[in-house]
Amino acid sequence: MVATEGKIDPMHQFMIEPIARLDVAGYDISFTNSSLWMLIVLGTLWIFMLGGMRGAVVPGRWQVAVEGVYNFIASMISQNIGPEGKKFVPLIFSLFMFILVANLVGMLPFGIVPGVHPFTVTSHLTVTGILAILSFGTVLIVGFARHGFHFFSLFVPQGAPWWMMPIIVPVEFVSFLVRPFSLALRLFVAMTAGHILLKVLAGFIIKAAAAGVGAGVLIGGATFALMLGITALELLVCAIQAYVFALLTSLYLNDAVNLH
Repeated sequence: MVATEGKIDPMHQFMIEPIARLDVAGYDISFTNSSLWMLIVLGTLWIFMLGGMRGAVVPGRWQVAVEGVYNFIASMISQNIGPEGKKFVPLIFSLFMFILVANLVGMLPFGIVPGVHPFTVTSHLTVTGILAILSFGTVLIVGFARHGFHFFSLFVPQGAPWWMMPIIVPVEFVSFLVRPFSLALRLFVAMTAGHILLKVLAGFIIKAAAAGVGAGVLIGGATFALMLGITALELLVCAIQAYVFALLTSLYLNDAVNLH
């Protein structure tokens, strides 16, 4: 959050800023705050998985947590794809965990430290877009590897009258191509909108405190209570968005495997 001329800029939190500048053959490949927070996310995931993969006969809480998340994803894939979905568990589990941890890390209250604020990598369309391309690309590879050109029958619903095909096939084709965009935009918009709202409310609290004790207690107190409620809602959204991304990926893979 940056104040300029008495104004709070809620968009500053999304700015990508270089930490270590690096230019190679005219290309800027600087190490940025986005890169740093991706490494933090990966480090957090590594610690979480390392602590839960001990294979103890009597599992502790940490191991139970890791196994619980894994079994949750494996169960979802089994229900949506069937027995053949086991091979996709590592991919969907990785997507789910990366998005979940990235969302939650971006909610940490590091902003109370001067000059430090969390960076939510999933609030950038480039990141969510790459995740969506990974998901959609896997669907295409699996679909064509398994069915060849018969994969195009996905755009021809069973039981539909032949005279409707000139309309149904283009609609189904466009609907299929929109999938990666919907995956990327859904996650990007949800995380961006929530963080903007929280920063705006934080700005209200700062301005109310600067206006005096009365305004600070009345307006600032009410805004703070609202902010706590929205923060709790945002934590729920963090988990829901990770789940929705994983769920839709499994459903799309089901189409590629079973041509439903």
